[in-house]
Amino acid sequence: MDETPNLELPYIAAAQAQKHVTHNEAIRRLDAIVQLAVQASDIADPPTDPEDGGRWLIGDAPTGAWSGKGGQIAAFQDGGWTFIAPREGWLIWDTGAATLLVIENGAARAVTTGGADTVEKLGINATADDTHRLTVASDASLFNHAGRGHQLKLNKAAAGDTATMLFQTDWSGRAEVGLAGNDDFAFKVSPDGTTFHDAIVIDKDDGSVSFPNTDLGTVGGGAGGANALPPGGAAGQALVKNSGADYDAVWS
Repeated sequence: MDETPNLELPYIAAAQAQKHVTHNEAIRRLDAIVQLAVQASDIADPPTDPEDGGRWLIGDAPTGAWSGKGGQIAAFQDGGWTFIAPREGWLIWDTGAATLLVIENGAARAVTTGGADTVEKLGINATADDTHRLTVASDASLFNHAGRGHQLKLNKAAAGDTATMLFQTDWSGRAEVGLAGNDDFAFKVSPDGTTFHDAIVIDKDDGSVSFPNTDLGTVGGGAGGANALPPGGAAGQALVKNSGADYDAVWS
């Protein structure tokens, strides 16, 4: 073997003449790829007046002096071009776009954009995917205040979408709380993760509470059938709407 396996730096052979040539070639290569920062990435055309030491990440369809070197790093050194194929996992800073790139499956992919601390996926002690872009495996999760209060926000695009918290057993849903397919706040339960039953529904328009699967009208001997709690009643009373337009006192 006459070069290193990772960076392909040439070795000086035993009894080699002009050892400085091989040594200088290794130094030139190190200068091109260590602390790798390119002036631009995904570039097809070589710059007309490149500065010595300048580096670029070539695009897929290069032209001119870069022809046939797609995906490689072009370094302008001592008046000529040196081409280096980046290895899997190399990190490259694009100074022009202020973007950190990583070589993945032979191509450059952005890790951060616009200088912001933004990542596409994050797995903490777990593997994130395209659906669960933030995945955490832990005994507990803490969201603390930064001096005052703290809000956990679940935002959906439209009323027909879902913004809920789902509680599971062995990855099968057992309870769901939130806005499930409409804007009424609901508490749902399920025996199998497929069929969900509404336990409590709070109307978004007037705040009235209903119990769709509980016949509150029979509690305390009332003749009820409807199941919405009214806005109020006498002090100490719980009221249940009966079969007519009135409310029956259940307890006091």
